[in-house]
Amino acid sequence: MQIPETPNLIHYAIPFFVITVILEVILTVKVKLDEYEFKDAGTSIAMGLGNVAIGLFTKGVVLSIFYIIYNFYHLFEISFVWWAWILLLFAEDFCYYWFHRISHESRLFWASHVVHHSSKKYNLSTALRQTWSGSFYTFIFWFPLILIGFHPVMVLVQMSISLIYQYWIHTEMIDKMPKWFEAIFNTPSHHRVHHATNPQYLDRNHAGVFIIWDRLFGSFEPEVEKPVYGLVSNIETYNPIKVAFIEWYNLLKDFFTTKTSIINRFKYLIKPPGWKHDGTSILSGDLRKEWEVKKKADV
Repeated sequence: MQIPETPNLIHYAIPFFVITVILEVILTVKVKLDEYEFKDAGTSIAMGLGNVAIGLFTKGVVLSIFYIIYNFYHLFEISFVWWAWILLLFAEDFCYYWFHRISHESRLFWASHVVHHSSKKYNLSTALRQTWSGSFYTFIFWFPLILIGFHPVMVLVQMSISLIYQYWIHTEMIDKMPKWFEAIFNTPSHHRVHHATNPQYLDRNHAGVFIIWDRLFGSFEPEVEKPVYGLVSNIETYNPIKVAFIEWYNLLKDFFTTKTSIINRFKYLIKPPGWKHDGTSILSGDLRKEWEVKKKADV
């Protein structure tokens, strides 16, 4: 079987990203929504460009690792046929769901993913605000696809397709899609919830392409209240370097300087963001529970 070269779909999509961001700016001004914050958008674009530049290196590393695993062992021989791509669409999205969910539940993965949530605005430029460090280690969530027998090239292509799909859902210009579409696919409405800091929205709607995983695994929340975007504790900077690495600095600081047991030090890596060994934790799950209790009391 002749193996095709790996197309870098993100690079082909860059002109489309630029054009749509410009169109959104024009439409935002025209309908008199909140002013487009150009400093914030500039930071997002800088993060996106950095992600693409780093990806020139990491994509090769990841592909090599995938090949090593694939050549060592894979259960089935899955060829480049149409039905295999359909299977991979769902299988890759399932892996993405768990990667995304764990990235909110484990600080080690949150340290890279926090970048994407660091903007207090929600527009197409926010979609470009991508990690500079995550591609070095988050690929482990896609190992099962290689072991099943999907070719490494297929997996990388589908990962890019998923990322491109998720671009258009970063907007407030679209309210709701048709009900059948909202029931199956990730949409702007579902993803606005994911980026919100409202207590009922915290750590919800981790979908990539299909919202069905959130519905199946109990992490779905519909958009009702107007979302407030950003982080529970916002990163007050437009500096791309700080945005990219401030959580890594805070994580390593907690790990190396906190006066506690070695077990607790490692818990700073695996526990959710905000966890403290002394019981003073501010966890998103606790904030949500407080909201649920208050809601029941108000009924």
